[in-house]
Amino acid sequence: MLRIDKQFEDSIIKELKNDNLVIFGGAGLSRSSGYVDWATLLSGMASKLGLTIDKGTDLVSLAQYYSNENGRQGLNEAIIEQFDKNAEENSTLNILASLPISVYWTTNYDSLIEDTLQKNKKKTDIKTDQSQLKYFKANRDVVIYKMHGDKDHPDNAVITRDDYESYNKTRPLFTTNLKGQLIEKTFLFIGFSFEDPNLEQIFRRVRTDLITDAPKNHYCFFKEIDKELYLNKEGIYEDFKYTEDKINQALKIKDLKRYGINTLLVDEYEDITKILERIHTKYKLGNIFISGSAEEYGDFKKEDAQELMHNLSKRLIKNDYDIITGFGVGVGSFVINGVLDEIYSKGNDIEDRLIMRPFPQKSSGGKVLKQLWTDYRENMISLAGVSIFMFGNKTDSTGKIVDANGMIEEFTIAKEQDSFIIPIATTGYVSRIIMDEIKNDLSKYWYLKESISILENEKDNDKIINEVIKIINRLKIDL
Repeated sequence: MLRIDKQFEDSIIKELKNDNLVIFGGAGLSRSSGYVDWATLLSGMASKLGLTIDKGTDLVSLAQYYSNENGRQGLNEAIIEQFDKNAEENSTLNILASLPISVYWTTNYDSLIEDTLQKNKKKTDIKTDQSQLKYFKANRDVVIYKMHGDKDHPDNAVITRDDYESYNKTRPLFTTNLKGQLIEKTFLFIGFSFEDPNLEQIFRRVRTDLITDAPKNHYCFFKEIDKELYLNKEGIYEDFKYTEDKINQALKIKDLKRYGINTLLVDEYEDITKILERIHTKYKLGNIFISGSAEEYGDFKKEDAQELMHNLSKRLIKNDYDIITGFGVGVGSFVINGVLDEIYSKGNDIEDRLIMRPFPQKSSGGKVLKQLWTDYRENMISLAGVSIFMFGNKTDSTGKIVDANGMIEEFTIAKEQDSFIIPIATTGYVSRIIMDEIKNDLSKYWYLKESISILENEKDNDKIINEVIKIINRLKIDL
């Protein structure tokens, strides 16, 4: 059963909203994509030295011993061979890449982080050498600090004892930068064992310089010691080894707290992905996509319909939700006015609370207009955890009022992207068509069961808005 820590989830979501979350990826983050960890990388070299690798092996010293005996080239070739190959899909990184995380740190040599971010249309600014720190790539989305170098420059990779001992001479700005971010931002360590001597030294400096028993909160994942793994060939539990490893893990977890690093235990490594999926879903619940278009307002008086749209967006903003809109005819301008009304009354910045995507009116980039509109819709809805549908009509070429096919497409996209859908069916047109489909599969739309009557029949604006807010709040609690 998945372990749920709501305090951790709430903290991470808060830091995401403030663009204050940093990911630190260790070897474990890349392992599921087919890359090796340090022990596996060095196992062949250990064998050549007549040694074996176990839990207590000092891998940094092992790399140094090999270099002493055989020169650096063997290490370089191993880095190229093991990390310059195609990687398997990484579910954890795909989730992270879809979140607004603008800084990554890693000790890994592979290019998995930057490759995944680029596949997700993020513009990356990669720092593998401290001389690159002075350059700023325009319009970047993410900065990636590869503090131990990368596979493309193995001569400069940090791997031997010599490399670690000279680190603060060859890369002092990485140390300074990381130290500052550990004080200022919240880090989430994934796939990291905390055996790296560089990091331990930096953690100590941060703790010493702050002179406080209340450092910045950071988080990491550990897999809890599994007793089943201590069953020997005779079917007997090796209780001593199990108990010793449990004690070591508990002591390590307690020691990390000195540096503000809080540990989340998982039963399986796959649970890390599931936890991040939950965070992704809950984070997106704060972004509400409002879909609608209206040449006429059906059973609503024009003034009442406009008031409904204005007050709905105003209340959503007041309740700390952000709005995404495509500026639909007869709907978008009133949604935006409601947002502005609430934001300006509080003196907040509109860019932080409202995403407007008016549809292009001319083909460009080799795409026909219809495809551009589809791309626009997919992009907008991908940002939202909840999609609200209102009205949904337009005039055709003869001037006749018809259902808005663009809104039907937005409903289809919202379903494909697992957005939580709320049709205000009482406004009629496409919103009622959507509700009719939803009622045929209420197990999927469980969060609407208690609200269907109001959404279908109520004409009082305040009651409609209250119900929509209640549905979204219910999702935040029940997920």
